[in-house]
Amino acid sequence: MNLKTDEFYSKADELIAAGRFIDSKGWVPATSGNFSARLSDGNIAITVSGRHKGQLQCDDIMLIDADGLSLDGKKPSAETLLHTALYRRYPDVQSILHPHSLNATLASRLFKTEVVLENYELLKALSGIDTHECRIVIPIFANDQNIPRLATAVDDYLDNYGAIHAYIIAGHGLYTWGNSVTDTLRHLEALDFLFDCEIRLYGVKQP
Repeated sequence: MNLKTDEFYSKADELIAAGRFIDSKGWVPATSGNFSARLSDGNIAITVSGRHKGQLQCDDIMLIDADGLSLDGKKPSAETLLHTALYRRYPDVQSILHPHSLNATLASRLFKTEVVLENYELLKALSGIDTHECRIVIPIFANDQNIPRLATAVDDYLDNYGAIHAYIIAGHGLYTWGNSVTDTLRHLEALDFLFDCEIRLYGVKQP
């Protein structure tokens, strides 16, 4: 039975285009990163493990169910549970993008536990923010090859501190999400710029 609908192929095309844009920025070196989009039936289109994200083809996007189980026999990313956990928590989220950008990786080394972004005009690129007069925190989690344990750490943080716009895995990369692939790309581009600002400020402040 073919579970791949026209909607799946449309979402796959969006993820392929997103991969080319993200690769053009240098945010997914080698075969790093993973991307996904939720379908109206609750299934998820997600990148296959081990593919270069700037060279994705339709066959590199697979179908999983809401629990992360493959529906087409292909192997999903090792970090699939991080996607499904976010989709369960946020019913409105329709896409998740996870690049391994230089700025997110450096920020995790410099700031250790969180990146604080405050009074930047570009914060208004994030959904739900309509003024620069705000403060958001991007938590940083220790990298862990045990993905269920890492997903639990993220869930525990969200239970304790409430909704966030993104998080960083230390020495690894960024997760961010939105109501569409386009929204999520906007969040990603804004956050990378703001991380760059904070990294440069850190260097200026050092004696």
